[in-house]
Amino acid sequence: MYLTKEVKAEIFKKHGGKAENTGSTEGQIALFTHRINHLTGHLKKNHKDYNTERSLVKLVGKRRSLLDYMIKKDIVKYRELIKELGIRK
Repeated sequence: MYLTKEVKAEIFKKHGGKAENTGSTEGQIALFTHRINHLTGHLKKNHKDYNTERSLVKLVGKRRSLLDYMIKKDIVKYRELIKELGIRK
């Protein structure tokens, strides 16, 4: 499996402050970005996997709504996060 407990804890520790802070907006955006990157790589190999394509689109929408919330909450943290994760607006 591509997303183990250790990888998930590391993502939340790096972006959420603590590994147990799974509810932080920054941590969730980082986790969604990790999953989006994985699914994008999968779809490059399996271009007819329409179920994965649908779930990728839903995941991108969830991340976009969290990013929109973060813009309203704290624009400075938003800019730092998208720069760090390599997300384009």
